[in-house]
Formats: sequence, C-alpha cells, structure tokens
Amino acid sequence: MPASAEPATSGRLTIVLFHSVCGVRPAVHAAADRLRAAGHEVIVPDLFDGRTAGSVPDGILIKDEIGKEDLLKRAVTAVAPYSDRGVVYAGFSFGGSVAQTLALSDEKARGLLLLHGTSDIAEGAVADDLPVQLHVADPDPYEPHDWLNAWYLQMRRAGADVEVFRYAGAGHLFTDPDLPDHDAEAAESAWKVALGFLADL
Repeated sequence: MPASAEPATSGRLTIVLFHSVCGVRPAVHAAADRLRAAGHEVIVPDLFDGRTAGSVPDGILIKDEIGKEDLLKRAVTAVAPYSDRGVVYAGFSFGGSVAQTLALSDEKARGLLLLHGTSDIAEGAVADDLPVQLHVADPDPYEPHDWLNAWYLQMRRAGADVEVFRYAGAGHLFTDPDLPDHDAEAAESAWKVALGFLADL
C-alpha cells in the first residue's frame, strides 16, 4: 500500500487546507504550520498556480479568470491521493466553499472546518453526522445573516453536526494578519476553538 493511502495515525488528522481568493499568502502557510504543530498532516493545494492578491476584489478577478470548473478540477486532483484515508476539509472564504463542495461529495470525509466562507448546498445533499465548524465575521458582507441562517438549516437537514461562531466587528478575512480585515483577538479565539474541534475528531 503506498504511503499516501495509509490511514492517519491515532489523533493525527490529514487536513486539506484551501486558500482564499487571495491565494497562498503567508497567512495560509502560517495556518498550516499551526495545524502541523498540533500534530496533523496538512496539504495546501495552490489552486491559483502561485498567483496571489492583496485584496478580495483583486483575488476575485483571478478566480473568475481561471473559472469555477477548472478550480474545482484542480481541487479534486489535489485531494485524490489522500481521500481514501478520510480527510478533514478546511478552507478560507472561497477556499471554504471549495472545501464544503468536496466534503459533501466525499463519504469518507472526517470533518469540515470553514473560516470566513460557505457555499451553496445541492438539493438532496447528504452529510450524515459530518462534523462542521464555521468561523465568520459578524456582520460579513460576503456571508449575510439571511444566507447563513438558510445555510445552517440546509446543513442540518443534510445531517451535518454544525457549529457556527461569529465574531462581532471583525473584517471578512480576519485571520490574515497582512490584510486590513485582520482582528488579532478574533483570530486567536477562532484558532483556539478550531484546534479543539480538530482534537475531538
């Protein structure tokens, strides 16, 4: 059996961490290092082939240029070597939407950690007892309250075990210290809760 197909050792998760529309910025590497320090294996796919952006609007231009279909293909290809072992899908904003899409189509998924972003849920989606945790700014222009309330109900209807943590006054990408959205207190609080979530999987 190739090493990539071996199950993770006890307490050690394989986490696939998807970047935001700003690309694989230093904050993404720092997040991966934080997760590795907690004892997990972390894979960080670069869906933008090295391109990064200094703002969400600039990042959206890159995302739209590549296109949703190609981005999803790249994500599926990146996860394929690890999916048999049962991975935790995680992502920032746009990366959260990618992580959610893959997790809901992977019956072996161990968990779903969303930071700053969600996605549409297909009609009839099934996520039996999938542990899901979302961390989001409150308010967040990209994740308005009405949308989040509907998303939560749909995820519960699909069978997921969902927790939502909202951070009043934080910017959209509040975990990235190099962006104007950064909120150090909210970021540390989110990571503390997220690491606890992962430890319980």
